[in-house]
Amino acid sequence: MTSLTTTTGPTGDGQLVVNEVAGVPGGIGAEARAARASALDAWLRGIFPARAGIALVAVGGLGRRQCAPYGDLDLVLLHAGVPGIDELAASLWYPIWDAGLRLDHSVRTVPEALSVAQDDVKVALGLLDARHVAGDPALADQLVRTAADHWRRTAVRQLPGLREITAARWETHGELAFLLEGDLKEAAGGLRDVGLLRAIATAGVTDALRPAVHAAHRRLLDTRDALHQQVGRRVDRLVAQERDGVATLLGLRAADAGGVTGDGDALLRRVAGDARTVSHALDDAWRAADRLRAGRHRTAGGRPLRRPVARDVVEQDGELVLARAAIGARPDPSLSLRVAAAAATTRLPIARATCEWLAAYCPPLPAPWPPAARAAFITLLGAGPGLVPAWETCDRYGLIDGWLPEWTRLRSLPQHNPVHRFTLDRHLVQAAYEASRHTRDVDRPDLLLLGAFLHDIGKGLPGDHSTVGAPLAEAVATRIGLPEDEAALIARLVRLHLLLPDVATRRDLSDPKTVAGVAERVGDTTTLDLLHGLVRADAAATGPAAWSDWKGRLVAELVARVRTALDTGVVPAPPAPDPALVAGPLPVVHLGEDRVSVAAADRRGLLATVAGCLALHRLEVISADAATVDGRALVQCRVQPRYGLAPDPIALRADLRRAVGGDVSVTQRLRGRALAARGQGAAPRVVWHREAATDAVLLELRAADAAGLLYRVACALDEAGAQVRAARISTLGGDVVDAFYLVGGWPSDADRARIETAVLAAV
Repeated sequence: MTSLTTTTGPTGDGQLVVNEVAGVPGGIGAEARAARASALDAWLRGIFPARAGIALVAVGGLGRRQCAPYGDLDLVLLHAGVPGIDELAASLWYPIWDAGLRLDHSVRTVPEALSVAQDDVKVALGLLDARHVAGDPALADQLVRTAADHWRRTAVRQLPGLREITAARWETHGELAFLLEGDLKEAAGGLRDVGLLRAIATAGVTDALRPAVHAAHRRLLDTRDALHQQVGRRVDRLVAQERDGVATLLGLRAADAGGVTGDGDALLRRVAGDARTVSHALDDAWRAADRLRAGRHRTAGGRPLRRPVARDVVEQDGELVLARAAIGARPDPSLSLRVAAAAATTRLPIARATCEWLAAYCPPLPAPWPPAARAAFITLLGAGPGLVPAWETCDRYGLIDGWLPEWTRLRSLPQHNPVHRFTLDRHLVQAAYEASRHTRDVDRPDLLLLGAFLHDIGKGLPGDHSTVGAPLAEAVATRIGLPEDEAALIARLVRLHLLLPDVATRRDLSDPKTVAGVAERVGDTTTLDLLHGLVRADAAATGPAAWSDWKGRLVAELVARVRTALDTGVVPAPPAPDPALVAGPLPVVHLGEDRVSVAAADRRGLLATVAGCLALHRLEVISADAATVDGRALVQCRVQPRYGLAPDPIALRADLRRAVGGDVSVTQRLRGRALAARGQGAAPRVVWHREAATDAVLLELRAADAAGLLYRVACALDEAGAQVRAARISTLGGDVVDAFYLVGGWPSDADRARIETAVLAAV
């Protein structure tokens, strides 16, 4: 016998769960979900008021008999005009609430329920899951049959509106297949979309619920069950800290840990594959609905209207299919690539039957690829907005693995970095799409597209991914059919793809040694332009946190200076200081859109004072330059608001003038507030670079980000007797890599150890 109890989760929300007693399986899996539904049915029948003319109907998870461990109850109390229905309803709802269940309820007659469904497509979908639980079965059956019949008659008209609602939901929640912390229910490819497929199948539009979809749906439900059980309450977002625990409950164990802990990456890859299956099936279903609504285009003889769009590819009913001659002849190995390129450039989907035929009959590509295959591949990568859907379709049917055997390792590989929004495979495809925006800026657009697509191919392997990935990318480029020198250039792009952003954000661009070092590694302006395009494409494909206007300006400035060095052989001279700072009475304070410049009487600690004052006004320092000209100390900083709101310029200017003038009250405010906001995380680390600057040694601090960090470190360096002539601040998610140029050689190990100790203590 199954019993019911209530439990309280961490949030204090009591919820009904099914005990694991004799005959009832554990909390995960189809049998457990059905057992929970049966137990809830029995309990609800026990509290249902005995009265003629009423019926209790379950919708949602209980209606489908797919009850999650901490799911809601969705109930409809049907009646046939029974008097006192409100009191009857209260007598039912209150025991449910008292049991700690979340309840979504309504009280309707059958005509009222159908009327609401007619006006609200989401209600219409909900009624497709309706199931009799207690009371008058004929009344419930009337609603179930009539609602389903009404949906079948009106579905084709209602699907466009439903599609708009769905697109808005996807815009909010993203694509489950490519998210590191996706919502299992609401994101594209999640459980909500399986409900749409069920509705479309009920309407008879297409066979949307194929076996692969059923299997994916079952695994997604299992994942949600495990997530509920892991967290102890209702939750649909699979966040990072719960991933390994959920994987353990699902039996996905990490091999490198002896099978003791869960393999969170394996879980993410499984969820991604299932979400892709659901998304692709829904795409097919939408297209089938569009064709049904528009009607088939026929010739005068009654044959389907076909329009050639590329060699061996024609359009039929809004989809791409193979020309009859291509099916009858022996297939060309490049045929699948040419179909994919046609789909991407025309932004038309490939018919499912065509994809299945290509997967079954298209022969493998030889090595090296024939020119037609290589040209089609580059066309596909450079197609812009049509690339991603065409690529996803080909990946769904296994065509990508035939082109690139490396893709199996890259597919759905998580990237454990907060700045990344996509899994690795989608990031690479997205990078190629973003690179197509910059093809007119380079001499070899084909190499830019291929370099962007391959730039992270080394991720997931031991070692630095840029170094590890270079020979892998060169091997792919050689197999594709590129000449030896071009394949070597692809390898160089992969090896150096982080060079420009790393140097631009962490080094002094006015230092001739910085520019000369980059010029030596890049070698020529063709490679420089390709790297510049690749950097921008990579950042855009990573996510909004990976790029900003200031970072773009720094990279562009570095590229311009390196180009001059490569063109002329002469490293550009450092820019002259702002004339307004070297003349006129002191102190001088200039505020720009993203710059703060200060000139004061030469003294120690000016950089620390300025940095602290900026932190006090919630400004992040991106870069800082300090110099002494004719007895004046100059500090110039690039800044951005820490929380997106610019400070009051009058108050900022006043505090800066007082602080650099030595006002003790301002200094005390700076020290008290900045020292109270220290970063958390892994232990900080100091790295020395002895040959990175012309007239200084470079101290690089790697630590957790925190307000006032530059102020504290600058104070520590000043108190230790180190003069900072420049600083570069690079934020990577919650961490920073701050570079400080310390004037002098600092050859003594003891002196460097003393400086390092002071810096680490300040962090």
